Amino acid sequence: MTKFRRTLFGSVLIAGALAMTGAATAQDYPNRPIELIVTFGPGGGADVMGRQIAQILEADLGVSIPVTNVGGASGNAGLTRLRTSPADGYTMGTLISLTVASWASGIGDNTLDDFRVIGIVQSTPSFLFVASDSPFETAEQLLEHARANPGELTVATSGYGTQDDVALITMADQGVDMVNVPFSAPGERYAAPLGGHTDVIYEEPGDVGQFLESGEYRSLMIFAAERHPEFPDVPTAGELGLDMVYLNTFRTLAVPAATPDDVFARLEAAVIAATETDQWQAFCAQTYTCLEPLTGDAAQEEVNTFYHAIAAQLDD
Repeated sequence: MTKFRRTLFGSVLIAGALAMTGAATAQDYPNRPIELIVTFGPGGGADVMGRQIAQILEADLGVSIPVTNVGGASGNAGLTRLRTSPADGYTMGTLISLTVASWASGIGDNTLDDFRVIGIVQSTPSFLFVASDSPFETAEQLLEHARANPGELTVATSGYGTQDDVALITMADQGVDMVNVPFSAPGERYAAPLGGHTDVIYEEPGDVGQFLESGEYRSLMIFAAERHPEFPDVPTAGELGLDMVYLNTFRTLAVPAATPDDVFARLEAAVIAATETDQWQAFCAQTYTCLEPLTGDAAQEEVNTFYHAIAAQLDD
């Protein structure tokens, strides 16, 4: 920690001056563009979400919000840049469940204490999908083959140490052993089963919506406690005899932990307003991700709970 050699009187004067400067800055915040760091590559779910909400936030905040993609290390590369940016409200970032799961797996040196979660704006369960010409017509057929042929079937995922990886590890512990094949580029991952590069993909329905609409993908199984209303014929993992911890994929917006309260409150109000717009409601419905947004302390606690649930699952 840096050591300051000042007199008490001098420190008070300096602290007071900084407080006055901070107040003046917050008073007219924002007065210049706010960068949004998307922690995954172009074309993925985090990217699409980030660009959509940035566009809506611009109208409320009155400044432009340029989006910068900083992918790598399951989202940790972008979060490191966010963590080391000035905590002045002019840099936000996406913080999603895949990255939080990676922390529990020991990837990256970021922690939740490094960030303040403005709000959880999306949440959706994950599925196993196969190409329409896959020999597996049902989840039962897929699981039976995997049990009889451990390590033969391959699954496209977003990376090691992610929520995808944890789900596959949990399934392998119960005799369903399939190989994790990570794709850092979202577009490559989404198309992997179609090109014969993997047998299956672990993904959220909104991210592969175009392939579902075109009939190129079929849904086999959902990782949720109950069936999805939009996919009523798709069985849950529990119905198929798998004992899983059901943790939805979520996406949030976050800022560095030291961001001033009044600046944070302005962003929080803007995010809440954004999720109430017709534009956002149409978007979240299309991507199967609508929820009552969690903000502030409630959002922070939800992310913390998710982290510990993943850590406990890995310890079992």
